Amino acid sequence: MAAHKEHTAHSHTHGKDCGHVAVMHGDHTDYAHDGHLHRIHGDHVDECEPERHRIHDGHTHEHGKDCGHVAVMHGDHTDYVHDGHRHAAHAGHWDDH
Repeated sequence: MAAHKEHTAHSHTHGKDCGHVAVMHGDHTDYAHDGHLHRIHGDHVDECEPERHRIHDGHTHEHGKDCGHVAVMHGDHTDYVHDGHRHAAHAGHWDDH
């Protein structure tokens, strides 16, 4: 579960044709925007970030330039959209964002 962190002063409206990568994330859609993910939450936008470090166990697939998954810039690294969540390389394993 992600913390409820409102992204203030966000005038852009995310949706089907907004031009940002849409990422299915559990029961909602996130939109990649300016290095983080936005989630529409009622009348505002939240930053959809994990509350803690979560290792994705048993993930043997190597993500990279030609892996076939959508790459999303996320802060100082790249996440790969896979099965309704994002994977990020971290210290020899994959994190589940």
